[in-house]
Amino acid sequence: MSPLAQASDEAARYRAYGPRHIDEIAARYGLDDASRETVRLISMVLPFRVNEYVLEQLIDWQRLPDDPMYQLVFPQKGMLNTEDEKRLAVLADQTDAAAKRELRETVRDIRAGLNPHPSGQMSLNKPSQNGVELPGLQHKYRETVLYFPGQGQTCHAYCTYCFRWAQFVGDADLKFSAPDPSGLITYLGDHPEINDVLVTGGDPMIMTTDRLRTHIEPLLAVDTVQTIRIGTKSVAYWPQRFTTDQDADDVLRLFEQVVASGKNLAVMAHFSHPRELSTDIARRAISRIKSTGALVYCQAPLIAHVNDDATAWRDLWKAELALGAVPYYMFVERDTGPHEYFKVPLAKAAGIFQEAYRQLPGLARTVRGPVMSATPGKVAVDGIQDTAEGRYFQLRMLQARNPALVGRPFRALYSDTAAWVDELELDPATDLDIAEAFLGSAAARLNNAGQTENTHS
Repeated sequence: MSPLAQASDEAARYRAYGPRHIDEIAARYGLDDASRETVRLISMVLPFRVNEYVLEQLIDWQRLPDDPMYQLVFPQKGMLNTEDEKRLAVLADQTDAAAKRELRETVRDIRAGLNPHPSGQMSLNKPSQNGVELPGLQHKYRETVLYFPGQGQTCHAYCTYCFRWAQFVGDADLKFSAPDPSGLITYLGDHPEINDVLVTGGDPMIMTTDRLRTHIEPLLAVDTVQTIRIGTKSVAYWPQRFTTDQDADDVLRLFEQVVASGKNLAVMAHFSHPRELSTDIARRAISRIKSTGALVYCQAPLIAHVNDDATAWRDLWKAELALGAVPYYMFVERDTGPHEYFKVPLAKAAGIFQEAYRQLPGLARTVRGPVMSATPGKVAVDGIQDTAEGRYFQLRMLQARNPALVGRPFRALYSDTAAWVDELELDPATDLDIAEAFLGSAAARLNNAGQTENTHS
């Protein structure tokens, strides 16, 4: 790093830029009028936030609009369907009260149609205590609970693909948020089977260290908790959090405290593109995190327009390994928000994963994918199988609501276009309990009955 660049990093103070700053950003970086208008319209529905580090060090402004980091943080035409964009455009510039009311209603209507909380998060994952729902918690898998501290429900910058976009749009009905950890601690006391707490958001690392400590320290006294995970994009979007921010040293001391208590501390770092690991300050941030004894695991979804090629993933996983981090998951983009814009067919996803995986050294082959975080659990697409009966996706349950399904293989009929599990047709020979998890009991019985009829015909 040049002395000038290092001085710039050390002097940096975090500043968020949102929709009201789009004219300022356009003037600085030469955004054309059409791009500026697209940001203005789409950000009425989907959240938009960026910061100086992302603008200056990650985006290649000479490659617009195809630059992957630009696609990753700036709303693009096509993220909403054409009719919805037209509805917004008609109402956006009207100033009378009736039009403003209609605009608000239109935005709510569009958001509701974007599946704001996929995979049963609202209906199936929210735990209760003595008949009272606990805010800011999700409990989907037996050993793991997700905790959403209220002060951590934003990010240093927003990914345009983010499946938690509903956390950031200011609608309390769509938000997971816990005011403090008291409900979590009580719940853990009643559920000793939980040994893993994932502190998530938003991004917990948006909080000051003093605030973060109030949520982390109570967990250190819970004997049944063995692992504390922190889900964060901060190393990619604001590595200063661990290097030059006013309380960067304090947060590292907190990490050391967690490790000294005998707990595993895992920083679940989200890296979507190798460019996010190309800066000296990002690499220093990982080094400083690891120096505390914390583990760094890396994950991201496969996203059209951003990283839908094997070279990007190969380079990303190799860069992670070189820094001593663990390549962990390649996810499939969830069926929420601008899914139609970012989705990659499962057949293509499997090919990208396998091509990149073949080029990795053995220590980087810790990565798993492509993986769908679906309603029944995490479903890995292990490959494509050609048989005398036809072509199939080979699937496997990596994690499940029903622990009896974990590790179990099954098949679905091959499709060139399917991009999510609900677009697949299960093999009629699928075990009944797996079929029930995906189809419901009645549909599963019909599915198996079809296999029986085929067998005897």
